[in-house]
Amino acid sequence: MESVGNSNILFDCNNCVLNTFISFYLNEEERSNICGSANQLHFKKGEVILKQGATSTSIGFLHKGIVKFTFQKNAQKNYIMTVVSGPKLIGQANLFFKEKNIFSIVAVEDCVICFLDSKKVLGVLENHGKFLLSMVERSSDMFQTSIFNFISLAHNHVHGRIADILLFLWENVYMNSEYDFTLTRKEISEFAACSHENVISVLSTYNKEGLIGFEGRKIIIKDLTKLKEISKNG
Repeated sequence: MESVGNSNILFDCNNCVLNTFISFYLNEEERSNICGSANQLHFKKGEVILKQGATSTSIGFLHKGIVKFTFQKNAQKNYIMTVVSGPKLIGQANLFFKEKNIFSIVAVEDCVICFLDSKKVLGVLENHGKFLLSMVERSSDMFQTSIFNFISLAHNHVHGRIADILLFLWENVYMNSEYDFTLTRKEISEFAACSHENVISVLSTYNKEGLIGFEGRKIIIKDLTKLKEISKNG
C-alpha cells in the first residue's frame, strides 16, 4: 500500500465520479467536510484493502482497478463473494451493518482508492434522507451479486457455476469479451466453490468445444449464446 500526499495526487477530485455523486446531494460545506480529509492510496495486486474482522473506520471509493470481496470461514476455506471494478463505492456496507468488516476486500490488480471517514459520512447521512437512500441502494447492489452467486452454488453443477462466473466477469467487471484474466484459476475455484482441478478441467472443455479461447492471459468468449444456455440449465 502506498500513501499519496497532496503534492502527488493519484487522481483529480474535481473530475471524480464520487465527487459528482456527493455534490448532487450535499452543499459545498458538507461535501468539503467529507472529501477534504479523504486519503488517496495505491494498492498493489494481492494487497488486502479491508480485512475481515478489523474495526471499520472508513469507506472506500475504488477509482481504478479490480477488487474481490472474500470471506474466510476458517484457515483452509476462503470464498470469493463477488468481484467489482472501478469506479465504485466499496466498504459502505459497514456503515449500516457492523462496526467490524464483515469480509475482506483484496486487490485483484493494482488499484487506486480514496478513503472517506465513516463518522463524517454518517453525520451527514442523518440529515439527508435522499443521500442515505442512495447509499443504502449502493450497498444493496454490492450484495445482490453475492446472493446470485450463492444461489448458483446451491443449484448448479460445476459447469453451470463456472459459466455463471465467466458471464458475470464479462458483463460486470471486464466488460469485454477479450479481457485480461486477472483472476487466477485458484480465485475462480474460490468464486465457484470447487476445486482448482475442476476449474482447469471445465475451462479446458469449454475451449475444446469452442465456447472460449485462450490467448496468453486472455480468455475470449467465442460462443456467448451457448455459455448462457449452460448457465441457465445449471
